[in-house]
Order: sequence, then C-alpha cells, then structure tokens
Amino acid sequence: MSLAVKIAAGYLLDLFFGDPYSFPHPVRYIGKLIGYLESVLRKLGRDKLAGILLTLITVSITFVITYYLSAVSIIIEIIIIYTVFSVRCLADEAGAVYRALENSDIAEARKRVSCLVSRDTAKLDEKAVIRATVETVSENIVDGIISPMFYLFIGGAPLGMAYKAASTLDSMVGYKNAKYIMFGWAGARLDDLLNFIPARLTAFIILPAAAFVCGMSAKNAFRIMLRDRLKHSSPNSAHAESAVAGAIGCRLGGPSEYFGEVIDKPYIGDAAKETGMEDILKSIKLMYVSSVIGLLLGCIMAVTAALICRNI
Repeated sequence: MSLAVKIAAGYLLDLFFGDPYSFPHPVRYIGKLIGYLESVLRKLGRDKLAGILLTLITVSITFVITYYLSAVSIIIEIIIIYTVFSVRCLADEAGAVYRALENSDIAEARKRVSCLVSRDTAKLDEKAVIRATVETVSENIVDGIISPMFYLFIGGAPLGMAYKAASTLDSMVGYKNAKYIMFGWAGARLDDLLNFIPARLTAFIILPAAAFVCGMSAKNAFRIMLRDRLKHSSPNSAHAESAVAGAIGCRLGGPSEYFGEVIDKPYIGDAAKETGMEDILKSIKLMYVSSVIGLLLGCIMAVTAALICRNI
C-alpha cells in the first residue's frame, strides 16, 4: 500500500472518529514523557542545555518508537497516521463554542473556548470569544493539519509523529516567562523551524479554498495575508490567520489577557463588518476545505515522485 493511500486513510478515520476521549492518544504519552524528562533534566541546573536535551530526547524517542510500531503492520501504521490529524476534533471544539453562543450561554462559550486557547477567558465578551475561536481555528490549520500532513508525506508516520512531539513540546514548555524562557527555547525554536514552510503553504492553500469552494474573497485574503502575515510574535502564526481574516472579512488579534497580564497584540485584518457567530462556521468551513486541498496536493506530489523514481 502506498504512503499516499495510508495518509488518505488516516485522514478519513480522523474525519469519522475525531479524538475520542477514551482513546489512548499518543500525544498524551508524549506529554507524560515531557513532564517526566523535565523533572529529571531540570536537576542539571542549566536550563538552556537541559531544554536542548529535552527536545532531542523527546523527538528521538517518539520517532524511534513510531518507526518500529509502524513496521509491525499496515493497520497500526494507519492508526498512528490517524492520530496525527486534528481536523474533526478542531471542528467539534469550535462548533461547541458556536452552539453555546447560539444558545446565548456566554459562560458555556467561555468554558468551551478555554479548551482551545491559552489566554484568560473568564472575562471575554461574545465578540472576544468569537475572535479567539476563529484565531485558534486558523492557527491550527497549520499546526493540526497541514504541517503534520507535510511531514507525513515526507517521512511517513515516524516523521509525522516526531512533528507532533515538537508541537507538544512547544505547547508545554515554549512560554516566554521566567520559568521557560531558557528551558523551552529549543522546543519553541524547533517548532518554529518545522512550521516555517507549512505555514506559508497553508496561507496559499486557503486562497483557492476561499475563492472556489467557500464563496469568500480570495483577493482580500491575499491582500491581508501579504500585509499582516508578520504581525505576530511567532514567525509563522499570522500567515494562515491573516489569510482567514481576509477571506472572512473580519479583524483578529488585538489586546488579550494571558495569566493575568494584558498583551497588546497587533490587529490582523480589517474590521470590514461586525464580528458575528457565523465567522466561526466560516473558519471551520475554510479549515475543512483547506485540509482536503492539502491532502490532494500531497497525494498528487507523492504519486508524481513515485512515477519519476520508477522511471529513473
């Protein structure tokens, strides 16, 4: 069975089943590994070196274990590939925020969005909840879909899961605070490096998704993407976010509170219209269509590469 078929099968499994809470998801075990290694490596007393070792050990162990598990059977390999994707889970979580707002339950909406973002959500009004949801959907088109897909097509399940390990490292220790500024440096930089190409690919994948399938403005998405793609502390996060903001015609970013401190982030996009609940649904639609386009492009390139290699 070709790699493209295995990746497509894993993608379809994710669409049908998502991430059931009872399922032993590999990321949970990666998180436990990171927590254990942090408690051990911090005893070295040199945070930056300890963080580099944490990153190397976590990614290496994840790659090796996945490599040997994938070699056991095709079924196990496809299941591993399935766990790398976050399409259905992301749509379900964002949809839960939408339904809470639709029922005028702002408390439930804040609770639901707190599962998606790291910012403080207790004081968010409806517009801020919508903005936070659209932002995280747009950012996760990269982190949860296109980036892992990119590495799956390059190196199969082992490289795809190694990417997830790097992403998990960034989410757990990649904070710019006193505790993690040095210890999380390596994990955060590796995540930036791995997302560099996929983030830019995603921005251009969103353009045809907006224009030809979703009925949104590819022209405005392209304009806002070119203008606002670097308006983020991360070198990658604003590429997809700005394309989504332009396609929908909304404004994202702005001041947000993290751990009790207000961070004055730049705005992304233009306030062409009033932010509304339908923006959440539009972002989910863009996410689904972009994931399909990304999968088709990956399959076409994989098949083309196989044909070229066969004829050399």
